[in-house]
Amino acid sequence: MFCRNCGEKYMTDEAVMCVKCGAQKGTGNNYCYNCGQPTPPDTQICLNCGVSLAAYGPKGNKSKIAAGLLGIFLGSFGVHNFYLGYTTKAVIQLVLTVATCGIGSIATSIWGLIEGIMILTGSINRDGDGNLLSD
Repeated sequence: MFCRNCGEKYMTDEAVMCVKCGAQKGTGNNYCYNCGQPTPPDTQICLNCGVSLAAYGPKGNKSKIAAGLLGIFLGSFGVHNFYLGYTTKAVIQLVLTVATCGIGSIATSIWGLIEGIMILTGSINRDGDGNLLSD
């Protein structure tokens, strides 16, 4: 595994920072973490080895566990989507629940339960700004 900031190979896979440049593991966007070759800053796939660079990077400040539990217990109101920054989807869930005097809450509760489970299993792993959810 290579540093995304300077391209130096990590001593071990458990390293938390690069010994050459001091950057935290996962930060930077100059090099591929898989092959160490230079990459354009906004690329999603390494042009040398083909590995996806989108899922690798620094974690955001939103908790995966908090979002998942909000989805399971308060999903009919879209609270988990408000928390993650998916405002449009959250407003749709809230309006469906409130405008139908609770009758629509059956559908939105199932919707929230499914999304909560998907968040906890990692199927949904980014917030509305594209940052990875922290564990």
